[in-house]
Amino acid sequence: MTSAGFDDTGLLAPGWAGSPAASATGDTAFLQALLDAEAALTRAQSALDLTPSEAAAAVTEAADAARFDVRSLAERARAGGNPVIPLVADLTKAVGEEYGPYVHRGATSQDIMDTATMLVAARTLDLVLSDLGRTERALARLAADHRDTAMPGRTLTQHAVPTTFGLKAAGWRSLVLDTRDRVKAVRDSLPAQLGGAAGTLAAFTVYGARDTRALTAAYAHELGLREPLLPWHTLRTPIADLAGCLAFAAGALGKVAGDVLTLGRTEVAEVAEGSGGGSSAMPHKANPVRSTLVAAAARRAPQLAATLYGSLAAEDERPAGAWHAEWEPLRDLLRLVGGAARDAAELAEGLRVHADVMREHLDLTHGLIVSERLSAELAPVLGRTRAKALLTELAKRTYSEGRPLAELLAEEPQLKDIDLAELTDPARYTGSAGALTDRALERR
Repeated sequence: MTSAGFDDTGLLAPGWAGSPAASATGDTAFLQALLDAEAALTRAQSALDLTPSEAAAAVTEAADAARFDVRSLAERARAGGNPVIPLVADLTKAVGEEYGPYVHRGATSQDIMDTATMLVAARTLDLVLSDLGRTERALARLAADHRDTAMPGRTLTQHAVPTTFGLKAAGWRSLVLDTRDRVKAVRDSLPAQLGGAAGTLAAFTVYGARDTRALTAAYAHELGLREPLLPWHTLRTPIADLAGCLAFAAGALGKVAGDVLTLGRTEVAEVAEGSGGGSSAMPHKANPVRSTLVAAAARRAPQLAATLYGSLAAEDERPAGAWHAEWEPLRDLLRLVGGAARDAAELAEGLRVHADVMREHLDLTHGLIVSERLSAELAPVLGRTRAKALLTELAKRTYSEGRPLAELLAEEPQLKDIDLAELTDPARYTGSAGALTDRALERR
């Protein structure tokens, strides 16, 4: 087998392949994060006069992923169960005999692995936030442009009462903003990890650290991560928070995609993706690929998050398996959401809205879509019981005779003085949809 057989290029993952998140979560990116964590640790110790400044400079210069063989590291990781062990050996050699002893001094593999994970997560979430911003802006434009574009509201797959596409788009935007707020909160809370062999920081005191909190603070500062209150080697709140916000993000974007998939069906055709994908067999097709990929991410994310939540039950001062079980599903989640955010932005920016089709569909039930309004409006005229009985009877006739409800109502003598055309116009029964859209767009 050629070496290319081992490459993770995303061949079976079009949802994230080629996305910014793909590069931010790849093996080389993760290797660089591990090296960044090692270099930051040496610099933090140097800042507190625990190591020579020359050592910090030497480790930082050597900590370049391009100088290391990621494939060799992956294969040698099997011996100790994680990639940090062989990396420390290679980095120590790269730094040289004089300053090599300062590499990884006082730390344990989990310190570096967890910190690198936080760096990869932070860098990926920054990309996700950028794409969420694109999506939000595109949806805001759609909501404003279609504030009063009436369309059928649907419940349990059937026409209910009229709504507006503006309100629907405003609702999508609200979910995207909810996602942004959750992702940003988690991004800002991601901590460095430093605990030593069993979370006591004992080795650092041997190397001269009188104030280990100052060392932890310096380490977090070097990395641009939050200073942790305690070593969190078996207190996996940061991982659980990532699981939660990423699963929410996938689901929220999946809601948008699901609506677009439904509204874009050939039989509905109220919206369409700006540039659909082709088919290998049917030249006429323009498949809703962006929506499809986002929907796929939404279906996978909950199970990946469940694995991360399951790893909260981490025994002792380093668990056998729970910690190791986090690495792949967390990276998969970051990739999925990063890809979904990219696809959602492209979807929202290119979405085509067919307002004329929406208006046509309001008439599919020959006026019955406003039966709720008619019940309320006719009760004072006919009495509540008579109004309900009449509408029930006319609804049956509308279906059986194929005649508009307004036409049947006009045959009722008691209703001759009522403006039935206005009363049965679906576009005039959208309630507070416009005001709700305006209110939603006030949120920044």
